[in-house]
Amino acid sequence: MSKFFVVSSDILPEVLEKVIEARTLLISGKAKRISEAVKEVGISRGTFYKYKDAVFSFDQDQSRRNAVVSMIIKNEKGALSKVLSLVSVKQVNVLAINQTIPINGIHNLSLTLDITDLEISIQALLKLMEAMPMVDKAELVAVE
Repeated sequence: MSKFFVVSSDILPEVLEKVIEARTLLISGKAKRISEAVKEVGISRGTFYKYKDAVFSFDQDQSRRNAVVSMIIKNEKGALSKVLSLVSVKQVNVLAINQTIPINGIHNLSLTLDITDLEISIQALLKLMEAMPMVDKAELVAVE
């Protein structure tokens, strides 16, 4: 399980901030392709790919926090309902659900969650999800 830290950008290599800048250019549409975004901020594509899923900006004034969780769950009746019940009990709002068709008795489930009011840490929530008998794996994809 990954650990997350909030660290001042003053002590981090400049390249990490540039990765966030490149991602912002892509999200805003100011850059259409990764190659354009990395050229604009002055980093290599390799650097962007290495860190793009590992660094995030943090805004203390942000009123809403979102997280994307990817899970592999067994194809059982009520499995999705039980996962969603756990999420609800922990004061998390589900913003989007994406689910694949079951193959060999399992399927991939992706949840986009509003974790603003989450009562516990996101890592603790993932551990609770993985402890459920129908969940084979749960991992954090991104936090905003």
